[in-house]
Amino acid sequence: MDYRKVQLFLAAARHGNLTEAASSLEISQPALSKSIKALEKSLGVRLLERGRFGVSLTPYGQSLMQHGQVIEAEMRNAQGAIQALRGALRGHVVIGCGPTEANRLLPVALKELRQSSPEIKLTVLYGLNEALMPWVKQGEVDFALSSVPSRSADADLMHEHLLTETATVVARAGHPLLRHKLITPQLLMQYPWILPRQRELERLAFDDYFLSHGLEPPTAQVETTSTVLMKSLVMQSDVLTFIPKELIYWEARAGQLVSLQAVGNQWARRVGITRRRKGSMSPAGKLLLQSIKAAALTHF
Repeated sequence: MDYRKVQLFLAAARHGNLTEAASSLEISQPALSKSIKALEKSLGVRLLERGRFGVSLTPYGQSLMQHGQVIEAEMRNAQGAIQALRGALRGHVVIGCGPTEANRLLPVALKELRQSSPEIKLTVLYGLNEALMPWVKQGEVDFALSSVPSRSADADLMHEHLLTETATVVARAGHPLLRHKLITPQLLMQYPWILPRQRELERLAFDDYFLSHGLEPPTAQVETTSTVLMKSLVMQSDVLTFIPKELIYWEARAGQLVSLQAVGNQWARRVGITRRRKGSMSPAGKLLLQSIKAAALTHF
């Protein structure tokens, strides 16, 4: 199988449009279409369905994309290793990162990496674990920096624990609850909430907190995957949220948001690195990992 043709196919699959994919690759659309058709002929299957508004993957195309992305990641790592052997550490690392880790841990690590290895190129894809884990498994990212389980449920992935953080009830500066010495579940029931969606770890912990006190969990006025929206709405009203404390580090320092120590809240979250069990790591990727681990140890 021609690896170059696979690369062109991957570009088309990601863009969902042959014209846009050809433009990103700096080749003509007919040349891209011809390459994909040749790949389909060599495999004996149709990889893409062509429609009025672009292209979509067939089941065969989905399978090739999953395997192709892993091959692409390994080729990227191989190029980095060769550059390192030549004495020029200019590798390209692609990682996935969760909201909390993007707030402070990753920026601290990148500052250190930039000082020691300024020519390393980094691409960061932002998302929640439901997106990050498939990206790692399929080779779309070299590794993910996010929540990690205490025990892996996927034989293809391995997790390394770096630190443990806590979640907290968050309110605006000057919120009426700040007048109370003890923040009880009953007091929290009196205010509206903006919360993560039902299946997120923080939301499950939020519901368990109230259930453990014999109370039905408050209904979320707004559910979202956007921590930016959560913090913005809380800053501008008496709405409360429940998120990892690290997510409001900068807003707390600026006096905009306050962490409320609710009675009986013991939620904790494991943060770490997720990698493909059988995947390799480029020298540039190893340096980034070292920087992240050093930042976690020193600053957290």
